[in-house]
Amino acid sequence: MKKIIALIFALSISSTFGQVKTPVEKHGQLKVLNGKIVDKHNLPPQLRGISMSWSVWGGRKYYTPKALSWIATDFNANVIRLAMGIEPARGYLSNPVEQKTLIINSIDAATKNGVYVLVDWHDHHADQHQKQAVSFFSEIARKYAGQKNIIYEVFNEPTRIDWKVVKSYAIKVIKEIRKYDKENLIIVGSPAWDQDVDIVAKDRIVGYKNIAYSFHFYASDPNHQEVLMKKAEVAMTAGIPLFVTEWGVGESDGNGVFDLAKTEKWLSWMEKNQLSWANWNITDKLETTALLKPGASEHGGWSDEHLSPAGQFIRKKLRELNSQDPLRKK
Repeated sequence: MKKIIALIFALSISSTFGQVKTPVEKHGQLKVLNGKIVDKHNLPPQLRGISMSWSVWGGRKYYTPKALSWIATDFNANVIRLAMGIEPARGYLSNPVEQKTLIINSIDAATKNGVYVLVDWHDHHADQHQKQAVSFFSEIARKYAGQKNIIYEVFNEPTRIDWKVVKSYAIKVIKEIRKYDKENLIIVGSPAWDQDVDIVAKDRIVGYKNIAYSFHFYASDPNHQEVLMKKAEVAMTAGIPLFVTEWGVGESDGNGVFDLAKTEKWLSWMEKNQLSWANWNITDKLETTALLKPGASEHGGWSDEHLSPAGQFIRKKLRELNSQDPLRKK
């Protein structure tokens, strides 16, 4: 009898309030308005999710439909970042067809789960590979123009190079994307591994709409604390829209300590500033920031025993914070 009553109640709620919407159905087309990333309601969506690891080496094996679905449903992530490796062996420069196919299949798998997808040109020297980047993003933009869950990340973590170099590269890629996709959000990197957003604020890209900038940090890194927060705050005050496309619980080399107090402080800071984020990373490598333990299945289905301390923590946080985008399986 209790089960019947519960079923009737669930059906009543469903008919009254409609079916649960996916994150993309709920937030729709993202855009930049008054220096912030907002959704179709002109409100910050504050997406929270997971970054896949490099699409080469050990993390590559998790670019599967089942793993991506598990991240969306069990972790309750509403954005997934696809970090396409460029320079390493088997990366895009040496295997463009293989990498492009992997990324397209992953975009489609994530899309079936109703989440946003960050298409990341994961390259520290993208300015040296401009021709290849333009070609790749041209094809992706033509294929997915009008698909509201696509977000282009055109330069992952420029090194300590001049902002003018990054800006020049980015404008060329943006121009190509906008030939085919007039609306979807484009994320541009900043010098010093996506930290010098305060420098960007003095010379932002103009003439194109829906352009935002990536900001990266590692929560336990002693060099990534209040000074780095201040850089981002200067940029935001100046009206620069930020997206934390990568952050980890450890230090910038992927290892180091997992300082819970510092991690909670950074999370609170992102919540206060309504910043969207993707946590680094889905791999089973023995590193502090790896979310999986060695040997975790490439097809998802991970319980706590398959998750690292970082993985257990991030899974719990995503379930709590993304409770309004309830994709998680009960």
